[in-house]
Amino acid sequence: MDTRTAVANRLIRLCGEKGLTIHKLAILSGVSPSTVKSILYGKSRNPGVVTIKLLCDGLEISLEEFFSGPEFASLEPELK
Repeated sequence: MDTRTAVANRLIRLCGEKGLTIHKLAILSGVSPSTVKSILYGKSRNPGVVTIKLLCDGLEISLEEFFSGPEFASLEPELK
């Protein structure tokens, strides 16, 4: 799995666990719904750490919690 897919999958899983829609996550995090959708659907190839931090704030988790998900345990190398 690549990093972009891992980030998207982690966001989807966390939203499901917390009962949040994409739109509600956007509102809670102060990130535009179009930005969240771009991350989730692969249009944003490299979401910034500040954006991910804002999403974590909306999810009420830390960056450490976000990146400790199983999605990040076996990432493929980005440089090939």
